[in-house]
Amino acid sequence: MTARRPTASRRAGGTPRAGGVLRGSRIAYAVLILFTAGSLFPLVWTAITASRTNTRLAQTPPPFWFGGRLFANLESAWSDGNMGLALLNTTMVAGTITLGTVLFSTIAGFAFAKLRFRLKNVLLMLTVATMMVPPQLSVVPLFMMVAELEWTNQLQTVILPTLVSAFGVFFMRQYLTQALPTELIEAARVDGASSLRMLWHVVFPAARPAMAVLAMLTFVQAWNDFFWPIIALTQDNPTVQVALTGLGRGYIPDQSVIMAGALLGTLPLLLAFTLFGKQIVGGIMQGAVKG
Repeated sequence: MTARRPTASRRAGGTPRAGGVLRGSRIAYAVLILFTAGSLFPLVWTAITASRTNTRLAQTPPPFWFGGRLFANLESAWSDGNMGLALLNTTMVAGTITLGTVLFSTIAGFAFAKLRFRLKNVLLMLTVATMMVPPQLSVVPLFMMVAELEWTNQLQTVILPTLVSAFGVFFMRQYLTQALPTELIEAARVDGASSLRMLWHVVFPAARPAMAVLAMLTFVQAWNDFFWPIIALTQDNPTVQVALTGLGRGYIPDQSVIMAGALLGTLPLLLAFTLFGKQIVGGIMQGAVKG
């Protein structure tokens, strides 16, 4: 007798039964491969241009494979753009903004979702309305305030204005409205739990999937922020985006060095997603199963 290979059991009409294995079609795999290649192309092209000389990049056709100047260009970008200090500053700025945004947005979202207080809906509408104001309108008064405090070219100038976001508050409020049962809060109050203990043992565990998503979005946005840092900081104390503006200066900008600097600024994000990608996706899937 020959052993049969286990296959996914299906109901009538081809729908897999519970516990069955879902198998993708060849078209689905082809589409996924196509989208993956399209997503990786900008990163690969950045690495290719960073490994060539500026003269080769100006020729036709452009290079489509790696050259031998990658490490030399990376060294030039590291020294010319002060990338070591820029990476350290950006890590501190993005990490602090992410922690502050996730913490404050979760607390405020919980208050708007489950607590009762006067003018709650009005305050929520005002918070959401701030998302419609272009950030360019606040640059002049914000810079005047920074100059008055003598914080020019200091990291707190970039951190404090974005330590909490209206999007984060609204996002956490929408999530906690559905994911956190009111009965669970009432039970914690009956047990005599304080507000701080209720936040730590009830609200934060329930909000963990949404907090992971918000942390990922906030970290990427803070890392890539350019508009306000280029106004508030200089090349003496830069973030990555500010440091990149100082690369390749001259009558003919050296595009290969600029791309090498962009590659240096992208690698920490790739490392973060490689290390914490499973935890982020696991938190998202946990929230989806609970919902």
